[in-house]
Amino acid sequence: MESKNPVFSRSRQQSATGWAGPAPSPDQLRNMYDSPSYAPPSRPAFRSMTLDDVVVRGFLTLGTLVVAAAAAWILNVPPMIAIGAAIVALVLGLIASFTMSTNPVLILAYAVFEGIFLGKISSVFEGMVSGIVLQAVLGTAFAFGAVLTVYSLRVVRVTPKLVKFTVAAAIAALGLILVNLLVGIFVDGGLGLRTDSPIGWIFSVVMILLGCFFLLLDFDSIEQGVKQGAPEKFAWQCAFGLTLSLVWIYLEVLRFVSYFTSSD
Repeated sequence: MESKNPVFSRSRQQSATGWAGPAPSPDQLRNMYDSPSYAPPSRPAFRSMTLDDVVVRGFLTLGTLVVAAAAAWILNVPPMIAIGAAIVALVLGLIASFTMSTNPVLILAYAVFEGIFLGKISSVFEGMVSGIVLQAVLGTAFAFGAVLTVYSLRVVRVTPKLVKFTVAAAIAALGLILVNLLVGIFVDGGLGLRTDSPIGWIFSVVMILLGCFFLLLDFDSIEQGVKQGAPEKFAWQCAFGLTLSLVWIYLEVLRFVSYFTSSD
């Protein structure tokens, strides 16, 4: 007895003609045999970052900053222009930091405005104490080399706890600087954090060490980016981080050396 169930009826019709449909022709069989049985791996849509990429972009960023600083020094830009450049550099730096920007225009613009400010403040310190800028540059280079050695030898390992500690310490330090400025409006010297005193010396040392810890984070970010195949453009963010940390250390070394160097 024939079933009236449409599913069974359809199954019976397909079994009569076969589930595979019409038989392929000899040419179709040959094409099926010649075609590869696997799909070639797709290439990534971007080139991965290398250490050389970071080095090249780091030199470009630092070179732009140094050229702008030298121009500001030679041209003796007015203090108000230097202050305005510092404000613009602060805004651009915050944008690049919080958005993790890899835009070379933004990062190089930061280097230009930061360089103008550094050139002016360096010329002011050099006018007060001859040779202090060279000492600060050498001190910054020594700090960079020391931190790189410590990181390479794994004397200090970058852990999530260290990252949290460094960021928290930076926020606390910037908060203290802001409070010191506000108190300084009513009390000469404020809290004494930026004066030639034991408190000022200790605070400068802490700020230099904090800048060195940020260098550690920068080195770890570069290493992890290379290992994990980060896009090539991420090298710009790494170069920006290194520049920011070196500027921090340079300014703090410049201030610290001024405490113990006489112009006489």
